[in-house]
Amino acid sequence: MIVVMNPGTGEKEVTRITDKLKKMGYGVHISAGESRTIIGVIGQRREEVAQAMEAMPEVEKVVFISRPFKLAGREYHPENTVIRIGDLTIGDAELVIMAGPCAIENEEQLIEAAEAVKKAGARVLRAGAFKPRTSPYSFQGLEQQGLKFLNRVREKTGLLIVTEVMDQFTAEEVAECADIIQVGARNMQNFYLLRELGRLRKPVLLKRGLSATIEEWLMAAEYILSGGNYDVILCERGIRTFEPYTRNTLDLSSVPLVKQLSHLPVIVDPSHGTGLSGLVPAMSKAALAAGADGLMIEVHPNPQEALSDGPQSLTPAQFRTLTRELKGVALSVGRLI
Repeated sequence: MIVVMNPGTGEKEVTRITDKLKKMGYGVHISAGESRTIIGVIGQRREEVAQAMEAMPEVEKVVFISRPFKLAGREYHPENTVIRIGDLTIGDAELVIMAGPCAIENEEQLIEAAEAVKKAGARVLRAGAFKPRTSPYSFQGLEQQGLKFLNRVREKTGLLIVTEVMDQFTAEEVAECADIIQVGARNMQNFYLLRELGRLRKPVLLKRGLSATIEEWLMAAEYILSGGNYDVILCERGIRTFEPYTRNTLDLSSVPLVKQLSHLPVIVDPSHGTGLSGLVPAMSKAALAAGADGLMIEVHPNPQEALSDGPQSLTPAQFRTLTRELKGVALSVGRLI
């Protein structure tokens, strides 16, 4: 349930009520909005507790939440979550572009890609040091050496870094390097990892699973939020269907739907969503029109020689053209790039 406080209720009164709820065995999460505070109460539904809360003069009302994603849902947090990393905001008027190679192959390749995407307007460099691959014989990434390269490139370019974490054992190591920790589609329901990321105070980009429903996706976010980490970004990257002409089916209808259900920012990855570089520009524009807060796009200096995901990667020249075209789409929906 959620306890909605009266406008202007002070911190002292909020603390008194949360202490009372904790003594009764409930988990408590506070959402402080511009005009009022909402207390999310996690635990078994008890009507007498709700009645006791409503009897308090500081409480406006008590609402029982019907959906299973309590903290990720708008019932608990009506206002959009805006994540701030330095001077970058995600979930506000600014549309954020994350771009770079699927995998770090060497330092020279990474620097070339980083400088190209920054020049074209990207604010965040995406590049994988750890690479989960379907085949054990495929390139698995440079791992710790890749993290060192990322640190050097951030110092050189000033770009923020988003990179993938594979498991709970390396989460802290990745968090030391990354500005945003990415959870890949295959790990969306790695609950041990999600719990560890809830403990860490670092923004998390949570990709939708290969065949995950929207509710499963939001419940995965709930694991992170329930651990106390409220900086979660959702990423639609396509789901597996019967269609063989594309790598995945990019579910753009999920963007406005999740925006209705949840307060969390949503970005779209059209590169994995289609698997074809020729479809990335159209799907990028469509994603912004659908209400996405940003894009994650694969860019490689030489896609033909890429060790991972070459067919879906744009060249730097193609990426520059796309970012110019995206500015017009952004303006049409009242956003900025």
